[in-house]
Amino acid sequence: MATHDEIIQPYVATVEMDGRRYNVSVRITYDGIEYVGRLWFADEAWDDLGLPDRGALPGRSREEVIALAKRMSPQELIKRHRRALAEKRRFLGLRKHTDEILAKIRYLNQVAVSMRAGLLDVEAAAEEIDLTERQLHQLIDTLSEHAGKEE
Repeated sequence: MATHDEIIQPYVATVEMDGRRYNVSVRITYDGIEYVGRLWFADEAWDDLGLPDRGALPGRSREEVIALAKRMSPQELIKRHRRALAEKRRFLGLRKHTDEILAKIRYLNQVAVSMRAGLLDVEAAAEEIDLTERQLHQLIDTLSEHAGKEE
């Protein structure tokens, strides 16, 4: 069963721009209130992480976010790709890793708040907090692998 803090990035479409083909996926995280998706554009000819769009696709479920992304026309996806290119970040690996850390921190806080409010079983919430903390430590331990690497 998927947990709220699990980050997924399903395929959405393939679009052609300027003679190149890009696989479009939507990276979905849970921020404690809603699911938030961001489109990623990966050139088929390259073996890299791709290029993220800054625009958010919010939804009540992962499926709703995926449906929003899949409803976009090729022209809308091309516009979002052009925006992503204009605002391109140079350190994508570090950014993606940092986003994962922030998502874990938000989730950790949400579990702790819910536990203290009596919305979650104390024992189960404590186990989830311990698991999330271990995952955070693993992410932090590998942070230096991404620092300073332009992509």
